[in-house]
Amino acid sequence: MASPRVIRLGLIGTGKHGVRYARHIRHDCPDAQLVAIARRDAAKVAALAEEVGARAYTDYRELIAREDLDAVIVVVPPGLHAEIVTCAARARLPILLEKPAATSVEAGEMMRAALDEHRVPLMVAQTLRYNAVVRAVLAARASIGTIHSLSLTQRFEPSLLDWIDDPARSGGGMALHTGVHLFDLLRVLTGLEPEAVTCQMERVNTRRTEDNFVATVRLGGGAVLASVCCARTTGGRTGHIELSGERATLVGDHVLHQAYRVVGTKMEPLATSEPVPTVREAVRDFVRALREGAPMPISLDDGLRAVAVAEACYAAARSGGTAPVRRVGGHES
Repeated sequence: MASPRVIRLGLIGTGKHGVRYARHIRHDCPDAQLVAIARRDAAKVAALAEEVGARAYTDYRELIAREDLDAVIVVVPPGLHAEIVTCAARARLPILLEKPAATSVEAGEMMRAALDEHRVPLMVAQTLRYNAVVRAVLAARASIGTIHSLSLTQRFEPSLLDWIDDPARSGGGMALHTGVHLFDLLRVLTGLEPEAVTCQMERVNTRRTEDNFVATVRLGGGAVLASVCCARTTGGRTGHIELSGERATLVGDHVLHQAYRVVGTKMEPLATSEPVPTVREAVRDFVRALREGAPMPISLDDGLRAVAVAEACYAAARSGGTAPVRRVGGHES
């Protein structure tokens, strides 16, 4: 049922990324109120709670049990997703979950069981979908004709977060944490499902999880071949997109906010909207769906299909061969 009232939110996880959520809810989402936040570090959660006008907890279970909430937002290392989602589902609280949706498809299916049992909706924050360049490329896709190839890259500085290199908390490295953005875009930009991958991975600055990988992906029975390259090893940020069709190629960079249509050797700028904070847009979409009683804009299945490609990358890197992408929901692999 649609609800016109302000949505009361609890935020679980207020590290580097969670702080962004807290500030956007406080300043940029008039249809939402940040009621309470949770983080294990008592001093840090108290300081942020004072800044954003919310109550502070060091245990997410107490936040869920004590507060009168309409929904929760979960921004924690993915190794904690299953237990927090299960707890929120039992309290019948809708959830906005940061990507990657889970450390594995199997872990995601465990979350689905709890969500289905209690009939709780969940949205995965695949935030790159809200990027202005991504949306410009998607809007221009029909103009280039049949698509046969796609190239996506993302490169940025080494992470300072210690849990990223701890498999017990992170569940994986670059393929899982950054790759899922691009694995999701494969589906969004082509409308096809990834079926099989090859992959090579390396550790440059990390010890236990990869921070550099290159994957090739077959989609739609070979209708489209794609390459995906990510590195957390550089001094400069880029996010290249190249979508090639029979009539033209769309080229963009979602970090540098550039987008073009290339016909022959001529570059034509694509119309793009102003850059927007993608976290803000994801929260607004989540709140809008709750207020309107609408389906979640990005489903758990969407998030898990990206995780399935990451899983296949790990399998292919271990074997040195080609690995199939596991089926999620109603789609064939």
